[in-house]
Amino acid sequence: MAAPLEPERPGSADPARKPVGPSTLAVHGGEVRPKPAHALATPIVQTATYTFANTQELKDHFDGKIERVEYGRYGNPTQRIAEAKLAALEGAADCLLFASGMGAMTTALFAMLSRGTHVVVTDDSYRRTRQFLNQTLSRYGIEVSTVPAGDYDALEDAIKPTTRVLVSESPTNPYNRILDLERFAAIGRSHRVKTVIDATFATPYNQRPLEWGVDVVVHSATKYLGGHNDLLAGAVLGSAELVAGIRGLQGITGATVDPFAAYLLVRGLKTFALRMERQNANAQAVAEFLVGHPRIAAVHYAGLPGHPEHAIARKQMRGFGGVVSFEVAGDLDAASRVVDACTIPYIAASLGGVETLIEQPAIMSFYELTSEERLEIGIKDNLIRYAVGIEDADDLIADLAQALDRAF
Repeated sequence: MAAPLEPERPGSADPARKPVGPSTLAVHGGEVRPKPAHALATPIVQTATYTFANTQELKDHFDGKIERVEYGRYGNPTQRIAEAKLAALEGAADCLLFASGMGAMTTALFAMLSRGTHVVVTDDSYRRTRQFLNQTLSRYGIEVSTVPAGDYDALEDAIKPTTRVLVSESPTNPYNRILDLERFAAIGRSHRVKTVIDATFATPYNQRPLEWGVDVVVHSATKYLGGHNDLLAGAVLGSAELVAGIRGLQGITGATVDPFAAYLLVRGLKTFALRMERQNANAQAVAEFLVGHPRIAAVHYAGLPGHPEHAIARKQMRGFGGVVSFEVAGDLDAASRVVDACTIPYIAASLGGVETLIEQPAIMSFYELTSEERLEIGIKDNLIRYAVGIEDADDLIADLAQALDRAF
C-alpha cells in the first residue's frame, strides 16, 4: 500500500525532488493506494460503532498494539482521510476534525486552559471566539485579557506568569487586518506561551501559520475548505502532542464530525486549490474596481497596496483571500440599497463557497446593537462584506457597478 503524499517542510526538502504543489496535495494528499474495494472515490464509512473479531483483538486495541476505531465519537475512517489531507495541505504533524469551526476552537481552548490560567485575545478575533472566552471560560476561573489588534507591545505587556495561550486571527473578519505571524509566534515562544491562529479567511492555500512558528491553527472547514456551502466542520492542526491532548477532550465532549460531512469535505478539497486561485483573483479584481469608485468611502482588502498591512501580507501569504469588505459613501440604509440591488450574490452569512455572498455585518451579526454600540466595537453601519465565489470577475464587477448606480 502506497504511503500518502506529504508536503515539503522548510529545511527538509530533498533538492533532487520537486516540492509537491497545493493542487496535487488537494487531490492526492492524505490518501493511500489502493483505496478500499479499489474505489477511486473515498468511501463513506457511515457507521456509529465498530465490531471486533474476538476478545483478543479488543485487548490489542486497548493495549495500543493495533490502530483502529472502536466508536464513532472517537473517529471514523472517512474522517481520518480528511484529516490527513488537511494536515498535508497545512504542513502539520496532525489534524483533528470537528462538527464545526467553533467546536474546534472551543475544544482546543478548553484543552489548553484550566482554572487559574490566563489567555490573551486580540480585539478583532472572531466575535464568537471572544464571546466564548469572555462569557464562558471566565465562568470557570480562566482570566481573559483583550488587546488591540496590531499592537504587539500591548500583546506582550498583557502576558502574565499564568498566561498559557495567545489567540488571534489573520486575516480578520470583517476588516481583513493582517497579523504578523512571525512576530506573534516569537512573542509566544519568548514567554513559553502557546499561540493559536484562526486562519479561516486565509486557508492553507494562501497562508501556513505553522511555518511562521504558530503552535495551533484553527479552521472553519465549512468555508473555503469544503467550498460548496453544504457541510459544517472545523479543524485543529498542530504538533502531534498538542493535537493528541485536544483529541482526548473531543472524545469526552463529543463535537465529532459526521462521516458524510467528512466525505463532503474530502470531495470539496479536490478542487480547493483551483477554487482559491479563482477566488483570490476575483477578490483582487473587485477590490481594485471598488477602490476607485466615487460611491465607495473605503475598501478593506490586503491585496491593495494602500492596505496598512499589505507588506506583511505579501511576506506571509500566497494570495489575499476571497473576502472584500467595503464602506459605501452613506449610511445603513444606503448600504442596504446596494446589497438589495445586487443580482448575482446571495444575501447570506458565511463565505468561501462557489457562490458569491453579500451581507451587512451591522445587520447580519450585530442587529441587536444600536449604531453607537456597533461603532464602539468597530462595526460601521455603511460596511458591506462581499465574499466572492468563482463566477466571472467581469460579471461580478458589472453587477456591483449597476447596484451602486441604482442605490444612489
